[in-house]
Amino acid sequence: MRKLLLAGLMIAAACGGASAGGTMGQKSLYDRLGGKDAIAAVVGDFVGNIAGDALINEKFKNTDIPHLKAMLVEQICAATGGPCKYTGRTMQDVHTGMRITDAQFGALVGDLKKSLDKFKVPEREQTELLGALGAMKPDIVNR
Repeated sequence: MRKLLLAGLMIAAACGGASAGGTMGQKSLYDRLGGKDAIAAVVGDFVGNIAGDALINEKFKNTDIPHLKAMLVEQICAATGGPCKYTGRTMQDVHTGMRITDAQFGALVGDLKKSLDKFKVPEREQTELLGALGAMKPDIVNR
């Protein structure tokens, strides 16, 4: 189960550090990303990128992929100011004992960036998502 949530928790919980709710007169990050359907499209592509990434795909070999995708969408939706509620475990709990390396973390970020670029997510939104992910690195790497 811990392997199942590696990417989901890593990406979406990290988004909690972004300005998810927005401020008065500004749309939330969730809305700027295009809502749940747009998030689901990026997540689907992202999981495909992971599957083709020899540096990290071994971490997902026993993963229930449909469940992983659902958890990613739920968590990103909630963390970016959307209407979803994330019910998963903490980043520390999920990654303890997984021995995620700096290189693996970087590969996952690169796989997400590739999907964000493919779907033409604007630079501002990419910066918020990827910057928040970077802030979560201590809870993920070498735990």
